[in-house]
Amino acid sequence: MAAHRIGREQVIWSFGPDLQPVLEVEPGDVVTFETNDCFSGQITSERDLVTEIDMGRINSATGPVAVRGAEPGDSLVAEILDVRPVQWGVATLIPGFGQLSGLVQAPVTRMFEVRDGLVRMNDRVAFPAMPMVGVVGVATGGETLANGLAGRHGGNLDDHWHGKGARIFLPVRQPGGMFAVGDMHAAMGDGEICFTGVEIAGEVDVRFGVVKGRQATWPVTELHDRWVPHATAPDYAEALQLVSEEAARMLVDEHGFTIEDAFIFLSVACDAGVAQGCRPAEGFGTIARFAIPRIDACPGPFRA
Repeated sequence: MAAHRIGREQVIWSFGPDLQPVLEVEPGDVVTFETNDCFSGQITSERDLVTEIDMGRINSATGPVAVRGAEPGDSLVAEILDVRPVQWGVATLIPGFGQLSGLVQAPVTRMFEVRDGLVRMNDRVAFPAMPMVGVVGVATGGETLANGLAGRHGGNLDDHWHGKGARIFLPVRQPGGMFAVGDMHAAMGDGEICFTGVEIAGEVDVRFGVVKGRQATWPVTELHDRWVPHATAPDYAEALQLVSEEAARMLVDEHGFTIEDAFIFLSVACDAGVAQGCRPAEGFGTIARFAIPRIDACPGPFRA
C-alpha cells in the first residue's frame, strides 16, 4: 500500500468522459486530497457576499485519480478514512434559493468556527461537527456535468453520511474511474434547505478498491449499519421512484429477493430520504436515497 497527496490547486470543475488523471494508483493505495471550500476561497468574512463572487469557481473537486484495473462495468470503491476541516467555514443565504427565501433578507454570510469537535455559529449556538464531502464522483459515460450537479457518476450528492467510515461504490464508465472529491462541509443538514452547509476547506484521506464486474446505476454508500443506494431527478417524486427501483433491483439481483418481497422489505425495514432538498433551486435536481439495514440477508450492496 502506498500513500499519496494531491494539492488543492489540482482541480476539475466538471465531470465528463474525457478526464485526464493527475495521479494513477493501485487498489489499496491511500490518497490525501487537499480540498477548497465550495467558494474556492472567495468568501473570507461576513462582509463578502455570494452575489459578488465568480460563480464559475464553485465546487472545485480535487483530482482526478485513476485506479489501475478499474474498467467499465466495475465499481470503484472510495473508502473515506478521515475528513479534516480547517478552523473556519462559511454559510450563506442566496437570493431566491430555499424554502424560506420569501421570508429572509439575502444575501447574508455567516462565519463558523470549528474547534474541539464543535461548530460554533456564535457565542450562544454550537453543535457537533460532522465533517463530510459533498462532491464525490467519477468520469461519466458521455455527458459533461458541472460539479454542482449530481448524476449517475456521483457529483454533488451532498449526502451528509459521506464522512469518515463511509465506503462509496461508484460505477466505472471510463478506464481508471477518474475519481475526484471536494465541497467539504464541517456540518450540513440533510435537506440543505438554504442550499449551503458550513462550507470549508480541508483534507480527505481516501483508500481505493475495485469490485470487478458489478456496479449499480448510481453510487451506493456502505456504512457500519446500513447501505444506501442513490438516485437523482429534477423533482423528489421522480427521484424516489428511481431509487426505489434501484434498491429493489439490487435486492433481487444481488441477494435473491423476489420483487414482491423487495417491495415489502423496502417499506417495513428501510427508510427513504432526501439530500440536497433545497427548493426553489432552479437548475438543480433532488437526490433521493434508501437506507437499507445490513442484515444477514443483505449485508451490503453486492454479494461478497
